[in-house]
Amino acid sequence: LYRRYGLWFRLRKLIIWLLGVYVAIPFLVKLCPAIQAKLVFLNFVRVPYFIDLKRPQDQGLNHTCNYYLQPEEDVTIGVWHTVPAALWKNARGKDQLWFEDALGSSQPVILYLHGNAGTRGGDHRVELYKVLSSLGYHVVTFDYRGWGDSIGSPSERGMTYDALHVFDWIKARSGDNPVYIWGHSLGTGVATNLVRRLCERETPPDALILESPFTNIREEARSHPFSVASTRYFPGFDWFFLDPITTSGIKFANDENVKYISCSLLILHAEDDPVVPFHLGKKLYNIAATSRSFRDYKVQFVPFHTDLGYRHKYIYRSPELPRILREFLGKSEHEHQH
Repeated sequence: LYRRYGLWFRLRKLIIWLLGVYVAIPFLVKLCPAIQAKLVFLNFVRVPYFIDLKRPQDQGLNHTCNYYLQPEEDVTIGVWHTVPAALWKNARGKDQLWFEDALGSSQPVILYLHGNAGTRGGDHRVELYKVLSSLGYHVVTFDYRGWGDSIGSPSERGMTYDALHVFDWIKARSGDNPVYIWGHSLGTGVATNLVRRLCERETPPDALILESPFTNIREEARSHPFSVASTRYFPGFDWFFLDPITTSGIKFANDENVKYISCSLLILHAEDDPVVPFHLGKKLYNIAATSRSFRDYKVQFVPFHTDLGYRHKYIYRSPELPRILREFLGKSEHEHQH
């Protein structure tokens, strides 16, 4: 009897402690919005670990050069430039100047904006660079300030400015070659911020590709599997967890941005995406397709069936991707020339 009483006492103590944590966390997040910002960016999660970002060749990218650019004072960002696979042999042993000059060759350029967590050396990202390179594209990607070996504090404004700086850096070297912008997951928010700004200053890219996009960060946070579980059982979820995101100045309003974008748009989304629900990508497409800003441009939505298992970050595995890009971007290149 004493043993049973002692076990019940310890169990009750554990339950009370867990309830205390369950109640305390929302108040902690509400009082410290920076916590929620960190959970949105996840820039402190660096995977894979133990890789040297100065050596992209260690990830099988033998035709890639590592640069460092400075968008603002006290901000330095690490950049990878992968040339088209056809230039692989010529690229071996070449310096940064050669790679920069190569942007002026006749091949188009894709500026890739990655999602939260990890670095430009993430496994699925590297595999996509390889696919795009094999299709004849230059791929330029970078880590936003605060990610990887890039210096600075993360913010939506800062991420967007970093992307703008890299875009302008590319355009200064690529001549009349088409430049496309590809955003994935949280990177779609950076991409639409960037392209809206480019369209407003009348220097739009030749096309925008959004992989696994959401409508806005608040709706995405509410639809996240963890949030869905919390919403069911915790009263005031929006006030405790979603309002602090807004308080931190984080919006990533894709649904609003697409109303001001004037260039071809391609959306790719897997039906079994567990991170950004498929219905958010479809909803964003419906908003864009009916927007007056796209009336003279192609807007396309390509779903990938659940049975394919591409989930949130494996669309690069699709054997159909080369055809999809060739048909879509071929059309965009025609518009660029005329």
